[in-house]
Amino acid sequence: MAMDSHDLILLRELQRNGRATNVELADKAHLSESSCQRRVRQLEAAGAIERYAAVVSQQAVGLPLNIFVTITLESQSEAALKAFEREIASIPEVMECYLMTGSADYLVRVVARDVDDLERIHSTRLTRLVGVSRVTSSISMRQVVRRAELPVR
Repeated sequence: MAMDSHDLILLRELQRNGRATNVELADKAHLSESSCQRRVRQLEAAGAIERYAAVVSQQAVGLPLNIFVTITLESQSEAALKAFEREIASIPEVMECYLMTGSADYLVRVVARDVDDLERIHSTRLTRLVGVSRVTSSISMRQVVRRAELPVR
């Protein structure tokens, strides 16, 4: 989808405030309300807007730890990768998972209540995944930067 400056303004504003009204968006993008609504629907239909969500505080819901886990598989065959990806997606504490280049096959971000909770997740879930040969974890001491807003220009 080709995007113009109005579309980029709409994307920036919706990233900052997903609950912005059509009137507010139209004003920011210097569009009529009907044109604004049409453009937002086009952005949604094209997949530029994947979904709308609330950003929930990890601390407020009792999951303050971020753990970054590298996982190496025994095999990198397509079947092994698909089986792993299916299984890792079923673990609710896994917030993100990326297929990587380099020494490990996957980088996974896991959330946990505390170190005991991490040990449970590690011993009952991560190390029991099919085809896993190595799991290495690093606990984040604190978050330095967190962005939910992509730098659309």
